[in-house]
Amino acid sequence: MLIQRLLLSDRGGMLVLGLVVLMAIVVPFLNLAVPSDSPLYVSNFTVALLGKFLCFALLALSVDLIWGYAGILSLGHGAFFTLGGYGMGMYLMRQIGDRGVYGHPELMDFMVVLNWQELPWYWQGFDMFWFAMLMVLLVPGLLALVFGWLAFRSRVTGVYFAIITQALTYALMLAFFRNEMGFGGNNGLNDFKEILGFDLAAKATRVGLFIASAIALVIGYLACRYIVTSRAGRVIVSIRDAESRTRFCGYQVESYKLWLFVFSAMLAAVAGALYVPQVGIINPGEFSPLNSIEMVVWVATGGRGTLFGAIVGAFSVNYAKTFFTTFSPETWLFILGGLFVLVTLLLPQGIVGLFDRLRRKGDKS
Repeated sequence: MLIQRLLLSDRGGMLVLGLVVLMAIVVPFLNLAVPSDSPLYVSNFTVALLGKFLCFALLALSVDLIWGYAGILSLGHGAFFTLGGYGMGMYLMRQIGDRGVYGHPELMDFMVVLNWQELPWYWQGFDMFWFAMLMVLLVPGLLALVFGWLAFRSRVTGVYFAIITQALTYALMLAFFRNEMGFGGNNGLNDFKEILGFDLAAKATRVGLFIASAIALVIGYLACRYIVTSRAGRVIVSIRDAESRTRFCGYQVESYKLWLFVFSAMLAAVAGALYVPQVGIINPGEFSPLNSIEMVVWVATGGRGTLFGAIVGAFSVNYAKTFFTTFSPETWLFILGGLFVLVTLLLPQGIVGLFDRLRRKGDKS
């Protein structure tokens, strides 16, 4: 069986995916079936928080795929994540209809405030779920295709590629902050009512989104694992380790890097689309270059080039962020910077590498 073949030599991946599946079963049960006064009860807030962590884990997976295996350091993956979020947000806004503050059957509230008379052409079709999901994949994928083709054909690599990806997400952030763009300006898109006819405030809908995020993470992991264990995956690793030699052997290096970059961008967009209905808002602040840098820290903390390490890192860092920002939000950026320095100097292979080292010492003794 394909899944068995993919996970046969991936004990860490099997363990992490097993925990994700277990969480997808236990958390909904403890939220829906257990009384709210029970110590085992999982609150709606915790379900939404864990669902957000699952989306971040899928996003970290997309970063690890290109950075850990192809050596492509992108500091602009927040752009693809946010574009996917806006695609979902546009669909959710179209579902509001005349239930908005101003009661307009077609225009969003911010469009009424700006005195717009008709729906912009790029909002057309987003009242249909299938069209919105198609745009969630196509728009970030097309942007990654054009951007990657221009960058890779010019053989832009290393820190230079990281800089221009950061410039890309910063430019998009500035553009989306403008009210004339038609995406809600600095307030973004919010006040969502329903998805596929289900009330977003309902407990069952929240649980459904949580399970969908877990399923997407498992499928995303298996897809990434299939890529890295295939013949193309071995070529990609060789590009990371010796790009000039791989090109000399006759491989189209730019083509391999381009399709992997596009797939990674689409994976990040799916994470963004699942993220938005669970948090209830999407605004240009998600484009912030700092968010893209934070994604790299997740991967480095968990363990670059392992896939399951990216999931571990995303959960670990975001749990720490939730904890520290609750008590001392102004110190989080200093903690994040210190964590990155600590991991770089003392744990170059991340948390996963630390456990491997301890296991080897135990086997020797």
